[in-house]
Amino acid sequence: MNPRDILRHELIGLDVEIVDSTNKCLVGIKGTVVDETRNMLIIEKENGKIVKVPKDVCIFLFNLKKCKVKVIGKLLVGRPEERLKKKFKILYPY
Repeated sequence: MNPRDILRHELIGLDVEIVDSTNKCLVGIKGTVVDETRNMLIIEKENGKIVKVPKDVCIFLFNLKKCKVKVIGKLLVGRPEERLKKKFKILYPY
């Protein structure tokens, strides 16, 4: 998986951590994405507990095989199949 294309890839199965949120109770949640809806990521924590997290209020850190990618949750809002059709303009540092 290419970090530049993470918005177009399947998120289920990826390890994720919430690094920032307008809801400070969500910050620090870590686990594996087990499901995704239009507005929520469903994360299974290391202790087996399932947590539903709204996408639009969080900044996520996804752990890919070779790197970590920080994603603003508002970019993830929408069904996964709809995200494939969207065009994203993302600026990368030089």
